[in-house]
Amino acid sequence: MSEKALWPGRVLVTGGASGLGAAIVDAVLQAGGVPVVLDRDITAATASKAFQVDVSDREAVEEAVREAAVSLNGLDAVVTAAGIDRCGKLESVSADDWEKVIAVNLLGTVSTVRAALPYLKESRGRVVTVASTLAKRALPEASAYCASKFGVLGFTHALAAETAGEIGVTAMIPGGMKTKFFDDRPEQYKPSDDSRLNDPANVARAILFVLSQPVGCEVREMLICHEGENSWP
Repeated sequence: MSEKALWPGRVLVTGGASGLGAAIVDAVLQAGGVPVVLDRDITAATASKAFQVDVSDREAVEEAVREAAVSLNGLDAVVTAAGIDRCGKLESVSADDWEKVIAVNLLGTVSTVRAALPYLKESRGRVVTVASTLAKRALPEASAYCASKFGVLGFTHALAAETAGEIGVTAMIPGGMKTKFFDDRPEQYKPSDDSRLNDPANVARAILFVLSQPVGCEVREMLICHEGENSWP
């Protein structure tokens, strides 16, 4: 691309090949924007540009973000939707698994945003981080996930304060969604009533709303969930 794309512009989505990330990519495409995906498995990616990368690998993320930005002649937004979980009591979850959750959910978010900052500052673009209702309320046997998402929320608030007037920064806080996120969990950690899971397309539309705000107006935090969500408040 030789010119900046029309709204919503050039949107980099981590975890963009499945779940919420894929819903965001579809919403960007439907709105006339240009999505680019970072994901560890890009075989199902619907974006024309996709980079296979594990977001917990900082150097790989830096290279992928650079390649994406160069190929699009810049970036207008970054949405950090990549996320994993490893449920269980602290003493039951291996240290490697516990730390991998932090590496993907929190450090992957930070690495992606850090790498994209120069391009976002040039376009006065936006960052939307994806936290969770479990960034607001802790549950037992979810210490890694809660720690990572509490961290994402704190990072996002600090980033917003640090970059005010340079880029937009929003913390998106979705409740449980109908995705494959829960599929590999033991039965006791799966939702007991999936009728109270939100459609990820609803969250994607909320993110597009955030990206549509005029310069000088920011949605700093948005919590979106199914009306029967029981993990909030």
